[in-house]
Amino acid sequence: MLDPKIIRDQPEKIKKMIKDRAVEFDFDKMLELDKRRRNLIKETDELRKKRNQMSIEIGQAKKSNNDASDLLKQMGAISKTLDDLELTQKQVEKDFETLAYSIPNMLHESVPIGNDDSSNIVIREWGQIRKFDFKMKGHEEIAENLGVLDLQRASKIAGARFYFLKGDLVKLAYAISAFALEFFSEKGYSLIQPPYMINKKSMEGAVIAEDFKDVIYGIDDEDLYLIGTSEHAIAAMYTDEILDGKKLPDRFGSTSPCFRKEAGAHGKDQKGIFRVHQFEKFEQFVFAKPEDSWDEHEKMLKVTEEFYQKLEIPHRVVLLSSGDMGKVSAKTYDVEAWMPEQNAYREICSVSNCLDYQARRLKIRFRDKTNEDTQYIHTLNATLVAIERTIVSIIENFQTEDGHVIIPKVLQKYFGKEII
Repeated sequence: MLDPKIIRDQPEKIKKMIKDRAVEFDFDKMLELDKRRRNLIKETDELRKKRNQMSIEIGQAKKSNNDASDLLKQMGAISKTLDDLELTQKQVEKDFETLAYSIPNMLHESVPIGNDDSSNIVIREWGQIRKFDFKMKGHEEIAENLGVLDLQRASKIAGARFYFLKGDLVKLAYAISAFALEFFSEKGYSLIQPPYMINKKSMEGAVIAEDFKDVIYGIDDEDLYLIGTSEHAIAAMYTDEILDGKKLPDRFGSTSPCFRKEAGAHGKDQKGIFRVHQFEKFEQFVFAKPEDSWDEHEKMLKVTEEFYQKLEIPHRVVLLSSGDMGKVSAKTYDVEAWMPEQNAYREICSVSNCLDYQARRLKIRFRDKTNEDTQYIHTLNATLVAIERTIVSIIENFQTEDGHVIIPKVLQKYFGKEII
């Protein structure tokens, strides 16, 4: 949700943002509803005052034994008009709120303008892309040959895009997790594990619900959804609270499974465990003061980069264009790992600053002193590591000619040996 002052005072700025993002949004209708909503509030307030005054006059007339029938008729008419206006106001408020909760966030001035990923900017690359002197294989073939991945039987019991990790691949997943937990602690993050389900109010505070209706799994007959990422639950954790500004920034290191429908995805992403319905992820989440949030954004990116550097996985940092980023974020970096089978860098982590967009929806504020006015907090999120996609990259980048996989050195103490 955007600051109402920006919406009313800088409409051309909003229209430019909508155009730059290449999204469909009826901003003129939103302005019209806002104007009508404010007029209705004024009208109903005036009628309530008039009705209250008339009630006093009726009471005085009766007390003086005067005829109050005309006043009663007028008050009845006012009450009927007020009832009708309140119904209209309620519907207008609902229509306005629907649009207010779906308008995208403002863009940071550094975001490149473009309709798709062709306008993204590569910021930097890290690591040497390996040149194989043998015919390399994809992760699913290597893992299935080693007996550590079973896609067919998972499909039999749950459908496509599910998997059984087996043996050493289970150990590898937990080795990455153990390293991530230790890494978080070294960086001073407070560890947190969120609920794996979230109610609609909380979800709509963290995301634009319309965009996620085909992404998140809902629980039948309950006001609950499986989380698509821990970000949503953590963002909503402080709903309706006023935080102590002296204790900010509040940095969390989260671990959780994630559940996504991944509707519409196609191509090579369907192979193996690169794009699946269920995966594990470690997430950075920060509540920061407005003046600190851009520094925090860069710090979070550095943390993710350092993690993948320690894993020795070639990767690059990409600044997403206006048409390729999520609507809630004001600026997003992607960290893309090298995937040898696809002969391409593929997104493995995202790092986003949402400014006060989520905080306005969730009513999360802060103050430094007791008698100070409150301000909306800024929220930021960043993937530290997505376990399954990282496994894909490790298998393909560290494969051997005879079909085995060398474990990155930093993981060997958790894994217990050097090779699968």
